[in-house]
Amino acid sequence: MKTTITFFTILLSIITIQAQESIDLLTYENTQDINFFTSVKNGALIKEYITTTKNSVKVGDTLILGSPTSQEMNTKTYSGSYGNRARGGVSQSRSTSKKTYEFIQLGRPAGFGSVMSAMGGNAQNMADNSLKNTKVIVNEIKTYHRGSKNKPLYVVMVLGEINGRAFGINKYLSVMDTELGIESGEILLKNRKMTRDEAIAKLKEAKELVEIDMMSKEEFDELKKELAPIITNN
Repeated sequence: MKTTITFFTILLSIITIQAQESIDLLTYENTQDINFFTSVKNGALIKEYITTTKNSVKVGDTLILGSPTSQEMNTKTYSGSYGNRARGGVSQSRSTSKKTYEFIQLGRPAGFGSVMSAMGGNAQNMADNSLKNTKVIVNEIKTYHRGSKNKPLYVVMVLGEINGRAFGINKYLSVMDTELGIESGEILLKNRKMTRDEAIAKLKEAKELVEIDMMSKEEFDELKKELAPIITNN
């Protein structure tokens, strides 16, 4: 009897550990709930994530890279000399810039330290504008604490090339904060739900069209009926 109890105790411990390392469904609310996130380990694998706007992202989903929201500056200084001998002159600096993604990094996150470094703005090798409008597939979804296990979670997505190839020399891309990546427009979801603000803006635009006789009252009423649940339920 004692042996049986010990066996089930060990089995329960194993199941608990597995539950902490793999989560079928994670919601944004879960990531902010201290009663939930304290039991989750850094790097836990997620099968499906529900964002703050109630959109779903699953492993295997196809996404699109939007527009970069950051800019990288490079400055080179040229001395006032030429040939093999230095000559008097004024040095000149030349700066170049390129658009880069703020939340999309080239390659995989190389462990927890690299993830935290990226979150602190110290990440190198961010993806650039050449990948804009590229279709990608979600290979992995992971979650990490914003510090200790008593801090809320954020979600990282590992993206692969749609045909299984690579992004230059990098096999994968990493979205270092899924919520911010989506909110900024760097990540575009397919079949994304309209937000409350977007619904209100669309209704206001439709009202203006009615006023200039570019939309009928019947069409406006139909649109209003369609958008009402989005506006009132948020």
